Amino acid sequence: MESSSYHNTAKRYLDKFTGLKTVPPVAARLIKMINEDTASLNDFETVIRVDPTLVLRILKLINSAYFSLRTKINNISEAVAYIGMDNLRNMIFLDAVKNLFCKDSNTMEFSRKKLWVHCAVTSICCQMVAERIFARKGEDGFLCGILHDIGLIVEDQVAQEKFKGFCRTFDPVSQNLTDHERKIMGTDHTFIGYLLAQQWGLKPDLCQGIKYHHDALKAVKPDSHAGILQIAEYLAFRSGYAAYPETHTRIQSPPLLSHIKENIMGYRAIMDDLPQEIEMIREIYSFGDDNADELV
Repeated sequence: MESSSYHNTAKRYLDKFTGLKTVPPVAARLIKMINEDTASLNDFETVIRVDPTLVLRILKLINSAYFSLRTKINNISEAVAYIGMDNLRNMIFLDAVKNLFCKDSNTMEFSRKKLWVHCAVTSICCQMVAERIFARKGEDGFLCGILHDIGLIVEDQVAQEKFKGFCRTFDPVSQNLTDHERKIMGTDHTFIGYLLAQQWGLKPDLCQGIKYHHDALKAVKPDSHAGILQIAEYLAFRSGYAAYPETHTRIQSPPLLSHIKENIMGYRAIMDDLPQEIEMIREIYSFGDDNADELV
């Protein structure tokens, strides 16, 4: 059970953070429509047309090699029908949160842009693991990967001096990340991200994945979002996409270690194909437009 002080501190940070209106009104309305699952395609088109950038994103995606359609689609309703609600939701969240990573931190030891690249690659790994290893839809895993470290942005934005102290004093070799974070910040980014995901109305299992992505749970299931996210972060780390201060990512959960050993060939294939997947996803989702050299 989490200490009530961790909960109260995380909530206090989020109260300040949500007051900054980080999710644009159009995105917030679309997310609500997706969650309620009562709107028609025409309803979605009416709202989407208000945001020209989102319109371009959707049309670019539907007419990309990812879908390989024979004829070009210019109708938003038709595009949304092809893309599906999960992909639309992910695009909305990407546009909503990417700007948070663009303005870099005032802390020399921490880079928001580097964290964005890490989250982007982790999200791709999550989707690949979900689809290739567990033969399930990967869109939820993709979103979980994008949002898993959002709590660090919250801390950096609303408690800068404490966050600077946390970054300057953390030793990734000898200290546990979340333990040190709780000592300095009074809470940690996994719990902040969990509460924020709840506020945004994400599915409970997605919220749980964000909450437990640093916990070496003995009972964690490899095909859970928490399990997939821990594996994906390890793959991202092994591929050179670690995020400070998360510089020594290891798999510590016994069930995850056993699972990886049993499916080692599948994971080696994912590592081999990861550069190509990064390039494809970067193109269709406009990942890393300002960090292209770092991401590919």
